[in-house]
Amino acid sequence: MRTVAVTHTPSPRMNDAVRTFIDVHEIDLDLAANQHEEYRRMLERAGAEVVVLETNLEYADAVFVEDTAVVLDEVAILTSMGAPSRRDEPKGIEAELRRYRQEIVRIEAPATLEGGDVLRVGRTLFVGATARTNAAGVDALRRISRPYGYDVRVVAVDGCLHLKTACTALPDGTLLVSPRWLDARDLAGFEILHVAEGEPDAANVALVGDRVLMAAAHPKTIALVKSRGFEVDAVDLSEFAKAEGCVTCLSILVPSA
Repeated sequence: MRTVAVTHTPSPRMNDAVRTFIDVHEIDLDLAANQHEEYRRMLERAGAEVVVLETNLEYADAVFVEDTAVVLDEVAILTSMGAPSRRDEPKGIEAELRRYRQEIVRIEAPATLEGGDVLRVGRTLFVGATARTNAAGVDALRRISRPYGYDVRVVAVDGCLHLKTACTALPDGTLLVSPRWLDARDLAGFEILHVAEGEPDAANVALVGDRVLMAAAHPKTIALVKSRGFEVDAVDLSEFAKAEGCVTCLSILVPSA
């Protein structure tokens, strides 16, 4: 099984990206471009086949391509973005996703759902209840995914942008969690590993095979994950953090035969 990583070149308008929970700081666009290149190399080292799109360059947040879709084994779901400035981004990535999934479905407004709020662990889809994903969006995902045997579970998130800011999964299914932003009772039945003290933003990791991809800004949590026996690769993503971006935000990881 190969993994295709769909990425998007940073927009020249990235300094206009939406910020919700952080102050606005100037993004160095040249440094962002270099960091994005290093991010793509990290994906390739992990064994992913990297695709780079430039279809949405007019949109400031286009580099955060994860939010535009949820790709399951059976179907690709184009999301309905919760941020009005991002509403047209999903159609810019549809043609690429059609290369990997025969079935494409769309979630339509007033339902909203962003990919950063959907965490798949086996046949469970945890969905963050956030300002970007509403109850109608959760219901739409449940209707689409239920025929394929997925169980949708809602997780209340408070104080951060997306569920995956606060929680992602390690290769063995353990959930890496920043406890300040969610209630662990919503994750019942799964083993939980808290991020290291002083690194609340460290819960966002991406997986390619058994390799864990992380942001270099979180050395204590990197050491914690390594101590569990996992292979970790990390890169500097400082410029994307200035726009509330994390490791998962920068790609759509598509398992492909």
